[in-house]
Amino acid sequence: MNRPSSFAWRPSTTKILVLGLAVLLVYSVGVYMVTNFRPTTELRIGSGVYHLWLADTEAKRVQGLSGVESLSPDGGMLFDFEEDKPWGIWMKDMKIPLDIIWMDQNKEVVYIVKNADPQLSTETVFKPKNKARYVVELPAGSVDNAGIKTGMAATFEAKSKGGL
Repeated sequence: MNRPSSFAWRPSTTKILVLGLAVLLVYSVGVYMVTNFRPTTELRIGSGVYHLWLADTEAKRVQGLSGVESLSPDGGMLFDFEEDKPWGIWMKDMKIPLDIIWMDQNKEVVYIVKNADPQLSTETVFKPKNKARYVVELPAGSVDNAGIKTGMAATFEAKSKGGL
């Protein structure tokens, strides 16, 4: 004796399932591309070599590393502000401590903050004593590990519109 099933597989069920899987796949590929194919540059300073995401537009500078859960030991972000000023950096929505390095138009280090605490959020704005064009955010401890000091020159080239 055949019992009627409470669930019957219909062609429309298959279409919905396939469409849902297609949407999930497109979303996953988009997230992967945004995460892994952002413009980057290689920065060399002291004994360190870093692969940094570029923040060369206002939107990217505002976002910064906010919300990033972790960085690789050679990861971070390079901010290109396009002119020398005493640019302030805060820890809004940060989840990890950072070393922050300010460099002038000649790519020489003019100011350093070590181990900036994410708990400071917007309470503290870190500002250099001198004008700077570039700001680099690295995982906390990077400055000491690579022997980075004020006056050192960095080398890097940009691969996006910033034209470093």
